[in-house]
Amino acid sequence: MKSLLLIAHGSRRSGSNEEIRQLTSKLRELAGAEYQQVDCAFLELAEPSIETAIDRLVAAGETQILCVPYFLARGAHVASDIPEALEAAKAKHPSVTFTTSEYLGEADQLPGILMQIAGRAATQAKPSHT
Repeated sequence: MKSLLLIAHGSRRSGSNEEIRQLTSKLRELAGAEYQQVDCAFLELAEPSIETAIDRLVAAGETQILCVPYFLARGAHVASDIPEALEAAKAKHPSVTFTTSEYLGEADQLPGILMQIAGRAATQAKPSHT
């Protein structure tokens, strides 16, 4: 069975972590039958950790896990921390296939999405006169 794991940084601010959980719910709806399960994990400061989330997916019978790093830049977390966590998961679960997608900031669609957001803001903005 195939699952998708959204990996985010995690925050001390619970509302930020809840935003990731809400995004995960939306992804789950969009995924339909393509992924048996869609879940999220946090690198630090929030639960579930990457290890805990992967352990739960494997316990549920998942044999293919696609990991999607929800990060804008290739900092230390994307370059080192996430790959290290996934290497540990591979060693712990050798019968599971792990794949990592590009991180969010690498996505070719991102500039277009930012322009759409800017365009909506520009049409809603009211000019200010000072």
